[in-house]
Amino acid sequence: MTTIGHDQQVQTSSSSAPPLKKRTFSGIQPSGDIHLGNYLGAIRNWVRTQTEYDNIYCIVDLHAITLPIDPQELHQNIRRLAAIYLACGLDTRYCKLFVQSHVRQHAEASWILGCFTPMGWLNRMTQFKAKAGENQETVGAGIYMYPVLMACDILLYQTHLVPVGEDQRQHLELTRDLAQRFNHLYQQEVFTIPEPLIREVGARIMSLTDPTQKMSKTNPNPNSRINLLDDPKTIKQKIARATTDSLRLIRFDPERPGINNLLTIYEALTERSRQEIEAEFEGKGYGELKARLTEVVVATLEPIQRRYQEYMRDPAELEAILRAGADAVRPIAEATLQRMKDVIGLG
Repeated sequence: MTTIGHDQQVQTSSSSAPPLKKRTFSGIQPSGDIHLGNYLGAIRNWVRTQTEYDNIYCIVDLHAITLPIDPQELHQNIRRLAAIYLACGLDTRYCKLFVQSHVRQHAEASWILGCFTPMGWLNRMTQFKAKAGENQETVGAGIYMYPVLMACDILLYQTHLVPVGEDQRQHLELTRDLAQRFNHLYQQEVFTIPEPLIREVGARIMSLTDPTQKMSKTNPNPNSRINLLDDPKTIKQKIARATTDSLRLIRFDPERPGINNLLTIYEALTERSRQEIEAEFEGKGYGELKARLTEVVVATLEPIQRRYQEYMRDPAELEAILRAGADAVRPIAEATLQRMKDVIGLG
């Protein structure tokens, strides 16, 4: 594979030929439960725009072992996550879905790039301090070095665009810095310099129990979120217990985070205007809003859950999809890794 620059990559050989799609990369860690906030804030937009890009989705199981995790749980989480993303609508005609550890080039390239990563750059990474907390002397080295592996995940595929939220911007900046440093050191365009992909902003869904905080899979309170695999009874109970206020007026209002959050979820799922929604609930109580929201959430998740169960009942098909994804991306990763070795003088 000949490595070429970003601008050259998207040009065509003929004015009548369609432009090549830019490549996007997303790494998804197989830990915790995917919830409604993940779906409305990101996954649904990925599905809607997937025909516009050459998409690579990697289940980053090597990242998952930076903290202790049960082996059987990890193995099962990988398959469950793949099934959920496929059930949500990711289409293998437009994306490649694979497991990180099935492509050995990630680990090999990470060691090489780690040798070119200044310690000072890693010391500035805020997520290490947040995850290690007071245990910085005892946690595994992987939690310190994983930003380098994350950079390799992206750079191996000559990625043009990386969808990022605020919590990942620092990692993308490190990726860009490492790519530029390596290219400059060897005076060759070994890596494409990735850019952040700012997609249409999905709904910002907040916790049901503390609507001043984002809905999160790490929140210890299971009532704070609606998981995509929750059954109708559980969904009803969680919405019924959701925080509101005592004003009783059903209006979009950021100053009333509880009711505003429930209306935001309803707006995102129904895709109706705020004026229509407020008119629908004019003179009605919170009980009616919660009942209607429950119906909409259940109706949205039912086909996702049905497709998820179909994938989980056919593990051979699921494994075939993941194997095909790894087979499709492996030559790209190997070409980049070999290019790294060549310019360094390895082998």
